[in-house]
Formats: sequence, structure tokens, C-alpha cells
Amino acid sequence: MKEPDELPTLYWKNNRLYILDQRLLPHHIEYLTCSSYREVVDAICDMAVRGAPAIGIAAAFGMAVAAREALAKRDESILMRSYLEEASEKLLQSRPTAVNLFWALKRINRWLSINDELSPQQIADGLVSEAEKILKEDLENNRKIGINGSVLVPGRASVLTHCNAGALATGGYGTALGIVRAAAAEGKEVHVFVDETRPLLQGARLTAFEMIHEQIPATLITDNCAGYLMKQGRIDLIIVGADRIAGNGDTANKIGTYSLAVMAAYHNIPFYVAAPLSTIDPALLSGHDIIIEERKWEEVTHLKNHHLAPEGINVYNPAFDVTPAGLIKAIITEKGVVYSPNREKLYKLFTKV
Repeated sequence: MKEPDELPTLYWKNNRLYILDQRLLPHHIEYLTCSSYREVVDAICDMAVRGAPAIGIAAAFGMAVAAREALAKRDESILMRSYLEEASEKLLQSRPTAVNLFWALKRINRWLSINDELSPQQIADGLVSEAEKILKEDLENNRKIGINGSVLVPGRASVLTHCNAGALATGGYGTALGIVRAAAAEGKEVHVFVDETRPLLQGARLTAFEMIHEQIPATLITDNCAGYLMKQGRIDLIIVGADRIAGNGDTANKIGTYSLAVMAAYHNIPFYVAAPLSTIDPALLSGHDIIIEERKWEEVTHLKNHHLAPEGINVYNPAFDVTPAGLIKAIITEKGVVYSPNREKLYKLFTKV
């Protein structure tokens, strides 16, 4: 695969995985070179790559990296299958909430079981091809989500977003921001209010970066400004991404999403979730079953190397919260828009041609 002309979230070249280090954006553009699966695990854990779809893609390529590692060792005591099992297990442990990670690794492991008779070299080559398919499919699905969701955006609209659900969180184009892009491409006058998204500022650093790059009008706000804008009547709709959607439509997304949904309901503002089918986990009965990742306290007490809080203060830092399906007007997928989502409606998506 050739390196894309635009800024890719990740790409495969010369038997290595290159990951855009999003911790350095918007001021520095650097790529991590991953020649071991452990480096991919670290990139996911440390949020050099983030966003549920992008994490899944990175994990798939992580398995391809592991296969290349096993080949390079040229040691008969290293069995590729056992090494890949080890890599899969470590990758599965990297982030507990983003279901795309589990989905992608399940697909890779299914491919391995189907192609059990292939040689190590064929396995290594095949895993690269499968990971590239996952990347390509994600980009195609995001464009479909954009088309499906753009009809929900009025001709002139102010859209509130939270965290980053754009090209940087996916294989390209984006989910929530993909809808914004599609609406803008259709000639609609779209303005985006960008939540800064504490504590890691994915909105301020990444969404704002993407909007400037796309030349889409946008205004950065503090997280606690969103309700005031709704009260003023300056928000027409809210579109967010998702890290895991339970079978009944309950949705886990970046911490602060639930608060936005509650305020949107009070102010009668439509609240939409945009995500590919790979983010839906039909095995989960409800959002109560979603594991919520808790991250390091330093993310709250520090900004880069600057210590903001007093020493000794207790910190609670969940990365996500869960928005009940009843607060979601619709879930927008590559296979269509599901209004008032519930288990029956979401299940039909998986059987839809």
C-alpha cells in the first residue's frame, strides 16, 4: 500500500506499520515506526493512536507486524502460531472499551483458522492483505456514514461535536466528522462547535486541526460551555462517535457525552451517534455490561509536563461514559439510519444487504 497524499492515521510500508503520533498534534507531525507488535500495543495504550475504528485497524496491522517478527527470527523454536496467539492476547488487553479492537482481532484470528495450512511466509503476507482490507473497508464505510447522515443536517446548521470522531480516529474521513464533511461538500452552510474534551483535549487538538485543514468553519469551546450554547439556541444538532454500542443502543463514548445527551434532551436538540457496524456489540444486553476504562491520574493533574493540581489530591479518570439509547435520536451507520434505536432495529442492520 502506498502512503496516501493526505495525512493518514496509519499506513503499512516496507514491512512496518507507521502510526501518526496524535499525542504531538497539532504542533508536530511525526510517525511512530512499529517493527514489533509490542510497539503497536504501546501506541494503543498510550493513545498515540486512538478512536475505536483506528484502534481496531492498528491491532489488525499489529498482527501482521507480529508475523513479520516471527519470520525475521528464523528460529525453529519460535512457532509462528504460538507467537501470533501471544500477540493477539497482548493486543486484546491494550484498551478494554473500544469494541472495534476485539472485532478486528476476531476477524484476523478467524482468517488464521481458515488458512491453517499456509506456510509462515504466506501467513505473513496474508495478514498484511487482511489488515489492508479492514483499513479500506473502514474508509468506504465512513464515506457511506457521511452520505447517510448528511440528510439529517439542515441547509444551514450549527453542529456540536465532542472528542474527535474524524479521519484521525478512523481509517480516514471520519464518522461524526464524516457527516459534517459530507454536508459541507453538498454545499450546506455548516458551522462546528468543538468541545475541547478534557482531559486530553482531543477536540482542541485534533477536531479543531481537522476542521482548519478542511476549511470548515468551527469554534472551539470549553466543555462546560456547551449547555449555555444550547440555552441560547445556537446548537441545531449534536453528532458524536462511539467506542462501543450495546445491543440495545446504549452507547459508550468519550467522557462527557452523557452530559451532552441529557442537556440536548432538555433543550429538544437532536442527539445523533455515528459509527460503523463494527462498533456495535450485539452480545451486550445493555450499557451496564460495557467495561469502562479508567486511565492514569496524571492525565487530569498534569497538562503535558505542567502540574495543575495540588499534590495528594484523589483523582477519578474514566475515559468513557454510557449514554442510554433513550437519549439518542438515531444511530447513523454505513447501512442506514436507525431512529429510536433498540435491539430489534440494530439486529436488522446485520442482516441487511
